[in-house]
Amino acid sequence: MQIKYPHSILILALLFINVSFAQERYTLSGTVSDAKSNETLIGVNVYIPQLGVGAATNEYGFYSLTLPKGNYEVVVSYVGFGTVSESIDLNQNIKKNYFLSENFEALQEVVITEKTRSNIRKPEMSVNKLSIETIKKMPVILGEVDVLKSILLLPGVTNAGEGASGFNVRGGGADQNLILLDEATIFNSSHVFGFFSVFNPDAIKDLKLYKGGIPSRFGGRASSVLDIYQKDGNSKDFHMNGGIGLISSRILAEGPLVKDKGSFLIGGRASYAHLFLKLTDNKNLAYFYDLNTKLNYKLNSNNNLYLSGYFGRDVFKLSGSFVNTYGNATVNLRWNHLYSDKLFSNFSLIYSDYYYGLQLDFVGFKYDSGIKNYNIKYDFKNYISEKIKLNYGINGIYYDFNPGTINPTTIASAINYRQLDRKYAFEPAAYIEAEHKLSKKLSLMYGLRYSLFYRLGSSEVNNYTNNQAVTYNDELKIYEKGVPISSTHYGSNAVIASFNNPEPRFAASYTLNENQSVKLSYNRMAQYLQLISNTSSPTPLDVWTPSDKFIKPQIADQVAMGYFRNFHNDDYSIETEIFYKKVKNRIDYIDGADLIANDALEQIILNGEMRSHGLEFMLRKNTGTLTGWISYTLSTSEQRTPGRTAEEIGINYGNWYKSAYDKRHNVAVTAAYSLSKKWELGANFALQSGQPVTYPNGQYQYQGITVPSYGARNDARLPAYHHLDVAATYTPKPDKKKGWQSEWVFSIYNLYNRQNAASINFRQNQDTGANEAVRFSIFGMVPAVSYNFKF
Repeated sequence: MQIKYPHSILILALLFINVSFAQERYTLSGTVSDAKSNETLIGVNVYIPQLGVGAATNEYGFYSLTLPKGNYEVVVSYVGFGTVSESIDLNQNIKKNYFLSENFEALQEVVITEKTRSNIRKPEMSVNKLSIETIKKMPVILGEVDVLKSILLLPGVTNAGEGASGFNVRGGGADQNLILLDEATIFNSSHVFGFFSVFNPDAIKDLKLYKGGIPSRFGGRASSVLDIYQKDGNSKDFHMNGGIGLISSRILAEGPLVKDKGSFLIGGRASYAHLFLKLTDNKNLAYFYDLNTKLNYKLNSNNNLYLSGYFGRDVFKLSGSFVNTYGNATVNLRWNHLYSDKLFSNFSLIYSDYYYGLQLDFVGFKYDSGIKNYNIKYDFKNYISEKIKLNYGINGIYYDFNPGTINPTTIASAINYRQLDRKYAFEPAAYIEAEHKLSKKLSLMYGLRYSLFYRLGSSEVNNYTNNQAVTYNDELKIYEKGVPISSTHYGSNAVIASFNNPEPRFAASYTLNENQSVKLSYNRMAQYLQLISNTSSPTPLDVWTPSDKFIKPQIADQVAMGYFRNFHNDDYSIETEIFYKKVKNRIDYIDGADLIANDALEQIILNGEMRSHGLEFMLRKNTGTLTGWISYTLSTSEQRTPGRTAEEIGINYGNWYKSAYDKRHNVAVTAAYSLSKKWELGANFALQSGQPVTYPNGQYQYQGITVPSYGARNDARLPAYHHLDVAATYTPKPDKKKGWQSEWVFSIYNLYNRQNAASINFRQNQDTGANEAVRFSIFGMVPAVSYNFKF
């Protein structure tokens, strides 16, 4: 006892010191909101200059800082809002809510400085954020403000040309992008085959694109994450705003359910160009509509409820014989709970549905397909100290795939009713991630996501010789559909195939000084859903299918390094990054693959690989009457599907070939100029290398028929794609802040009338008999005017 006694005293003393130290540290927490609407703000900087530490508000406007006892100056800043600065005597835990007012003049330098310097210090990289105010100033086609068109001006982001759906990030396919609207998955982000996005800009609160260094809470896609949040709605006063354009109009209403406690938001948008076509003999129609809704209610200081939804449809009709309908529907019920001033949680129940329908009256055929998912997730943010924050959570997604329901449309139709085999899957995952500030110069973000995937019954699964659904004809040197030797029936919820993948994530930022930093990131992503799409058809057919015994999950590894700098008093900033990405099990199609109404997709698919690498550069001008950026990307994107054995030649002889998303050069310039209080000017310029294509390299005669022959895949390119867009916004009464407020937007898309090639077709000239190439272009110069209002 005499030996152990001094040790016991020492242990008690250490415990007393630790408890005393803990008592000398307190937590400052709360929310930051817009003073005018009570709308919480995402990404607001709450900064303590004396300690050089700070925090940014999360997706629900919450922040938390644990600091030593003392008197501190707290600076709260956000781009486009006035800065709040006050002294706080932190001698106990304090809950403090801040309200910021729009202020574009006072302390503008401080606002920008805190924002850009925060980006220098954070380990977050390969991330682009755009405010809705910035997006609305950009000129776009037919005067329609567009979220997706705006991100195409960012480095590393391209499209597949005019009239193509989705977007491509760092050489990846459109199907490799996870697109979230209020946490719900959007499977097709475009209206009218890519001309417009499904996102009504009036309803959008925040937008963030992750191209790399993707946080552990995200999973399920191999390339990028586009995370979009809708507005909550004004809980103080009732307001309406909208716009009238040449082809569509929109309106949005928001107001309090219970003042300062609950609010609603409802917005609608629809095109009406098809109404004018009905006045002519033109029987072709193309129109879209969508609806955004959101309700939120504050139960008490620790509990908030949110209910949000989206519904949209596109309808395309051609001469009364061809009808294509598609669209998304989502619903999300969320519960925010504050367990303590250091532990924030969000529980979500999410439903997402994508429908695709195709009707061909000339053959008496109707085809319906789609994918539904049911997602339950629980996320936590634990603000342990000013140096460490933990994010962790779990989620589970249940999928219901309808590959196709085929119905005859007429009595005389040769088509019989058929239901393609429905498919089901379950994807659970758990993650944990730390944001760790090791010193004033070095910050880390590291974590792990562990995902699983179960392909479930009920289903009838084909069996093949040597388990190969695609066979190789050695005599003809081609791949052919395998012939099933039998089939196995799996009952409801029986496991057909299963996968599991650890997905490590890591990012680091080293601050060279207050204005410069270098960053490094690595992430692994697993994608268990595959998009089966024939992009060469006039209406892209989107059929999603789960990974199974034949179609393996895509596994993407990406590493990136970057240099970031602010200069000239933070008026300018530079972002440069290099990246390398490799994807295993990227699907490829055999020649002559038939996608429509195919109940055995495994017979036309081989598993290959992708790789891409590149350099991105972005120069921003952040302040002044002229703002904007210049971006340039130099990159390559390639795909390869080698033979499975030494005898097989593979796709394209097993050689690497340019993927459809390869754009060697990508230049974008965007600028906004404040000419006066009444006039704002904007311009965009985009230049991309042409899309890779496969041209015929010869022809031969067979029984009097001319048959083209083709060389290597994607060994040619369409001509370079470029256009210049300009816009002018006129505000008649810029100082008016109440009542009816309006503005006129005048724009010209493709100012110099560039005839960009959507495709090039080859034909024989009927007069001369010579072969000729014919360029197909969709848009030339398009002027537009729209009228926007709010009250």
